[in-house]
Amino acid sequence: MKVLTLGAALAVVVTEVSTGIGYGTLHELIGAGYRVFGSVRKREDADRLSKEFGDAYVPLIFDVTDAAAVARGVQAVRQALGSDRLSGLVNNAGIAVLGPLLEMAVAEFRRQIEVNLVSILTVTQAFFPLLRQAPDDGGRPARIVNISSVGGQFALPFLGPYAASKHGVEGLSDSLRRECMLHGVDVVVIDPATIATPMWKKGKDLDLSEYSKSPYHASMIRMKDTMAAYGRRGSPPELIGRRVVRILGARRPKARYTSGNGKALIWLARHLLSTRMVDRIIAKSLGLTGGA
Repeated sequence: MKVLTLGAALAVVVTEVSTGIGYGTLHELIGAGYRVFGSVRKREDADRLSKEFGDAYVPLIFDVTDAAAVARGVQAVRQALGSDRLSGLVNNAGIAVLGPLLEMAVAEFRRQIEVNLVSILTVTQAFFPLLRQAPDDGGRPARIVNISSVGGQFALPFLGPYAASKHGVEGLSDSLRRECMLHGVDVVVIDPATIATPMWKKGKDLDLSEYSKSPYHASMIRMKDTMAAYGRRGSPPELIGRRVVRILGARRPKARYTSGNGKALIWLARHLLSTRMVDRIIAKSLGLTGGA
């Protein structure tokens, strides 16, 4: 791993920066003057990003579910920082496992929770000792920013594992923020709405053949088409990156932000309509109105 000597005032760790929100966050942080330790899983991604961003980007190569590899990343950052400390940790890595809850393999559900939720605890515990535990000259504490999703507040059919994992991120972040007050470290959640990331393309290209005989098959096709349409209208990932920059630079940010196209619709569904009414709207749109 590349090791640099640098001051800690502008040093941040971001997980999974190869594409999507992670890449957008990397781009915006470097543009704002931060030195970013960004994790990727593949050496070719590290080389590509190093070529693009130069010394402002310090590659870390690990899978967030591999505790031993994460620990090696911590050691590389510790060596680079010397006696200095990080100003921020952005937990961004995540995947979306799609399928009907009644039919999917439980192992797939576990994989979703492991990547999107358990890994946040793994990475946070590992890097926490490197976070600055005193305010900077502007009175700003070090911050942990957890990238959640509106899916943690508003669960759609066939995205149950994803919704469960992101709902878990919401709860974990609230508890962690209150515990971290003892150490002078702040925790902020970002709930992206519709962001134009590779996740939407993966949904569009999803192979549904294993569910071809499922009573959910036709509804899953409708859901896939809906995801593709939303993806085309998504906000750029840099929008979330700019939010991260503002959070790290603010003296008193809010505990939670929702950003991206579609956030007003989510707010409407959660606050002005009853849960049962939303159930009926979704069921009708996806053809899930069968049964008694």
